[in-house]
Amino acid sequence: MILAVDWVIVSSIVTAAATLVLASATFLSVRSANRAARAAETSLLAGLRPLLTQSRLEDAPLKVGFMDDKWFMVPGSGGIAEATDLAVYLAISVRNVGSGIAVLHGWHMSPDVETGPVDHQPVEDFRRLTRDLYIAPGELGFWQGVFRDPAEPEFVAARAAVEEPRRFVIDVLYGDHALGQRSITRFLLTPREEGRWVASVARHWNVDRPDPRE
Repeated sequence: MILAVDWVIVSSIVTAAATLVLASATFLSVRSANRAARAAETSLLAGLRPLLTQSRLEDAPLKVGFMDDKWFMVPGSGGIAEATDLAVYLAISVRNVGSGIAVLHGWHMSPDVETGPVDHQPVEDFRRLTRDLYIAPGELGFWQGVFRDPAEPEFVAARAAVEEPRRFVIDVLYGDHALGQRSITRFLLTPREEGRWVASVARHWNVDRPDPRE
């Protein structure tokens, strides 16, 4: 018995199969392209990412000035902390060991050093710098901050820490030159003899990216 072939149905099946194959190939191609684009974006962002640490002991001192014409020489791997009745001056010599330009945005001081897994304060609580500070990749630079309101509780706490003197914490908020990829580096300022202060890094946090420790 010879069966009649419905060529319309056969044609529809072949067309559907070809469409499925084409759709699968398109899906795989788009997924591969997306993966390549994400890899390229990740590589680009890594090339723009700064990372701050304390400078080296052998680095040259930096001259740092404040708006009231107060000037300090900040030594390598060190900082300054000076309190008066009207201001508490703070500065740290830092080095950018990342691959992108660092733009410093803000800071937060903690007058006491806590042990254990302590997180940073919310970014909204950071004090904004009155000007952006830029540090090129592999180069030396500085962070500076000042308290100027003697009635402010933070002024009183900062002055007490400086005059005692005792170790305290400075969290510095910064990002890349596009003002993205924000990070926070925690610095410790530790008093030494003859009024010197030594800077060291305690921890880094990602602000705009997932923290790999979580």
